[in-house]
Amino acid sequence: WPSVFSGIEVIVNRKTPYHRDPGASPSFYDLLVSLGKARQGILDLPDLGAQLGYPPGTMVYIAGKV
Repeated sequence: WPSVFSGIEVIVNRKTPYHRDPGASPSFYDLLVSLGKARQGILDLPDLGAQLGYPPGTMVYIAGKV
């Protein structure tokens, strides 16, 4: 389908490895969206020392170089 985004990845019921995007432009953002019924989701940002609640309906934009 048509999208303004250059890539889409769907991760379902998984703990994912830490990820860095060294090729990303600092002026672009990644959009993270939490959907579904799970209430225990956590967005872990170890470089910032932050663990954030990530319940369904949460949308987070993060600079591509973060």
